[in-house]
Amino acid sequence: MTQTPTHQPSPTDEATARFTVPAKHPMVTVLGSGDALLRVIERAFPATDIHVRGNEIRATGDPAEVRLVQRLFDEMMLVLRTGQPLSEDAVERSIAMLRGGSDEGASPAQVLTQNILSNRGKTIRPKTLNQKRYVDAIDQHTIVFGIGPAGTGKTYLAMAKAVQALQSKMVNRIILTRPAVEAGERLGFLPGTLYEKIDPYLRPLYDALHDMLDPDSIPRLLSAGTIEVAPLAYMRGRTLNDAFIILDEAQNTSPEQMKMFLTRLGFESKIVITGDVTQVDLPGSAPSGLRQVQEILDGVDDVHFSRLTSQDVVRHRLVGRIVDAYERYDDRTGK
Repeated sequence: MTQTPTHQPSPTDEATARFTVPAKHPMVTVLGSGDALLRVIERAFPATDIHVRGNEIRATGDPAEVRLVQRLFDEMMLVLRTGQPLSEDAVERSIAMLRGGSDEGASPAQVLTQNILSNRGKTIRPKTLNQKRYVDAIDQHTIVFGIGPAGTGKTYLAMAKAVQALQSKMVNRIILTRPAVEAGERLGFLPGTLYEKIDPYLRPLYDALHDMLDPDSIPRLLSAGTIEVAPLAYMRGRTLNDAFIILDEAQNTSPEQMKMFLTRLGFESKIVITGDVTQVDLPGSAPSGLRQVQEILDGVDDVHFSRLTSQDVVRHRLVGRIVDAYERYDDRTGK
């Protein structure tokens, strides 16, 4: 009996790509300090031999993987040409986008160099393809829902777009609101004045504002009403014109509160609603307005739902793994 020989990879099964870094870009900007960026790439392409000599980078291995390495270095150079430095996180996210097959014409370089807002040397920009879609949707639609787990930038990016709209005079004011039901506490049982009672619920919104505006200007903008930070109950009975309105932690609204809030929309205004439907803190079996509204407004013109996942978490990388672990647990236990 003759045994058919198994095919063994040969040199002809491999491809080689060479990439020359222009002299105006020091190799340290491409490879990272202590070759930190190169190590990220080598870990992501373990079966590909990557060699650096002078300003030339050579990759040898599986043709498909080599093509990805080539595309990665092309994208990295596009980012560097904008004057933006590369980080290990940016390279990791670029690799993830390339492996995921970035679509809609959005390349990693386009995602990573889309500036929303700059303040005190810090630039706020999307870091993943879904975040870019979310930011673009805010530009294109009147009402946008940003739904996803903690750390995906839902509220932070929405607030950056709100500040951008205010600075460019697209709106006259920013209104930030949250339902005050987290952790099962009730305002009536918290000590202090009304302002002091509200403050713990709204503190994350204040913290984000401090990243985006001169801290000295925030009290002035608040006292003038240019920026309003208030609990959701304060929205009842109002019509909000010429405003960028953000409802945060919307999973903790009741269906009635959600309807009330949506119908506050006035002329020349924009609404962004953010929340995580897996983190509902409503008492008992009370339904979440955010869960229900996805069915009610599905297909309504000028309303957009942006969904982010653990792959879009931009906090410590462990946060994404924690989110995934909880999702697997919920799947196993049927929660």
